[in-house]
Amino acid sequence: MGMKKFINSPDRLTSELLEGYCGAFPDKVKLVSGKIVMRAHPKDAQKVAILTLGGAGHEPALSGFVGEGLLDASVVGDIFAAPGAPKVIEAMRLLKREAGILFVVLNHAGDVMSGNMAMEMAQQEGLKVKMILTHEDIAPGATAPSEDRRGLVGCIPLYKVAGAAAEAGRSLDEVYAVAEKFNNNMATLAVALKPATHPQSGQEIFTLADDEMEIGMGQHGEAGTGRSPMLSADETAVKMITQLLQAVKARKGDKIHVMINGAGATTMMELFIVFRRVKQFIEDHGMRTVNALIGEYLTVQEMGGFQMFVAKVDDELIQLLNRPSNAPYWITR
Repeated sequence: MGMKKFINSPDRLTSELLEGYCGAFPDKVKLVSGKIVMRAHPKDAQKVAILTLGGAGHEPALSGFVGEGLLDASVVGDIFAAPGAPKVIEAMRLLKREAGILFVVLNHAGDVMSGNMAMEMAQQEGLKVKMILTHEDIAPGATAPSEDRRGLVGCIPLYKVAGAAAEAGRSLDEVYAVAEKFNNNMATLAVALKPATHPQSGQEIFTLADDEMEIGMGQHGEAGTGRSPMLSADETAVKMITQLLQAVKARKGDKIHVMINGAGATTMMELFIVFRRVKQFIEDHGMRTVNALIGEYLTVQEMGGFQMFVAKVDDELIQLLNRPSNAPYWITR
């Protein structure tokens, strides 16, 4: 079956989606220089700025999280592609301030290359920037070297923690430290049931038989830990949460922040059924779920499946997660 999507010209996908997104929330976000999404009403430059970069096609991520208490700007690449370093340094110049910039990069080859190049340019220009790399995918193994582990949906609650710390007036070193504390205590595992198509070419980005699923699939269809026959919601949930809790070294009495992130074609019904079993499992092991997030935060077009995310959190991190934000796709409790 061919691709069926409501699009116009394949080469205008990113510009049209950004125009539509910023047009929908003009009181919150604005589009600058074609590919930079910024807060519509930036605060004065007294606070640390939070910046990220990444390809389009994963909506609402990443630009859906630009707003007070969250990101100051998101630099957008084409569908599933990193933006170039020149656009990133342009955003850094726009955010230039005494307080400095925390630059959050997800561990994908193109993103890291653009991020590192932009950091070199920033240093030459004397911009005050610290870069943090998210790499919480445990598909290669929880103890695999960090460069082998991809950055998945965990970037979003990390933006929240860093953004709330910045909004509270903490210094760049303090914001970096709290973001790194969160970074070191989070883990994600993805599962795929059906493929996405690349909206510019119509090509499926991977193939899976009707009776198969794959745990560990990356957000661009990168191979996971192996295919298996379809499992039930409860079986899938237990298999994944067991590995995730081991990865963050969770113990009895710990507080666990859980996110079930739909990949694009999985219904809310399914996500809630999965979360139900995850919550039971966590509580049966003497832990507590806090700040649960169930919904679509980082999607892969119409991929069937979800990313299960956990973070072991303390009272400081919970407080930062609970701080208000007006970003269009963050629900403040």
